[in-house]
Amino acid sequence: MPNQALHKSLSDIRFSVLDLSPIVVGGTAADSLQNTLDLARHTENWGYHRYWLAEHHNMQGIASSATSVVIGHVAAGTRTIRVGSGGIMLPNHAPLVIAEQFGTLESLFPGRIDLGLGRAPGTDQLTASALRRDRRSDGHDFPQQLDELRTYFDPSRTTEPMHVRAVPGEGLNIPIWLLGSSGFSAQLAGQLGLPFAFASHFSPENTIPALDLYRRSFRPSSVLDEPYAMVGTNVIAADSDEKAKRLATSMQQQFLNLIRNTPGQLNPPVDNMDELWSDYEKAILHKQLGSSIIGGPERVKEKLQAFLNETKADEIMVNAQIFDHNDRLRSFEIVAGIMTGKI
Repeated sequence: MPNQALHKSLSDIRFSVLDLSPIVVGGTAADSLQNTLDLARHTENWGYHRYWLAEHHNMQGIASSATSVVIGHVAAGTRTIRVGSGGIMLPNHAPLVIAEQFGTLESLFPGRIDLGLGRAPGTDQLTASALRRDRRSDGHDFPQQLDELRTYFDPSRTTEPMHVRAVPGEGLNIPIWLLGSSGFSAQLAGQLGLPFAFASHFSPENTIPALDLYRRSFRPSSVLDEPYAMVGTNVIAADSDEKAKRLATSMQQQFLNLIRNTPGQLNPPVDNMDELWSDYEKAILHKQLGSSIIGGPERVKEKLQAFLNETKADEIMVNAQIFDHNDRLRSFEIVAGIMTGKI
């Protein structure tokens, strides 16, 4: 019997948005946050399911460092789309603080808040120290932190007296997702019966092994009866393949600056990346950005379907690091046309 999952169509699954709130060259954080809300409103109207923001620190090109605050900004300016974190880097925080912050968000915007959690610092070690993290905390205590956080929301998980309680937070049903770019969180999410989101947009080689591990490790829980996997990917769509390839050079420059350890703001597109990178750097970037989907509507549709066939994802989360805001809107509009069957 053929595997029905291979025949899942793009119109059968949900599409969502990952927004790094990029600060572009010549722009400000204020511009970026205004664009974030504008993109959220457009994608809500186009039928995207959820809108996630990411925690990064000491990054001149990312405006979402105060992730919970930006989530509140987006949720207040939209009506129905789910809004959440992709993710909160839990080792940077006391679990109680995250329980209170997301308990507050869920109290303000009931039924619309997601809590996606990662175990990486989302920054360099100096910045991690500035965040008042215990230098010995390298993410290995993430399962314990996660258990503490979940118990603040649901004290029935422990038989011990709760001397410290999260208010607001306690008793609220806020969906918790585990995020990952390797196997650690994949296996933990499976063992706990939680939904899992994989960062294929910067770790494509680990995508299939991590998803397989998640599905093999999965144990039904009060949260899920069966695995639920969302996969993030870069999609740069335009009205022609040529324009999309040019728009994608902003993302390529961003990753090039990261591997050179010279991160900065998002650069405008260029005509020829070969003038900027060495052959070695080009090979590294093609490996790191290997799952990126770049092209006109038909090419993007074909590549998205192939990506779905390969990953058997239950949901695809789209990231688009595009310099011009109108070009970025158009990219998400094209993907919306594909997901609704209009393209």
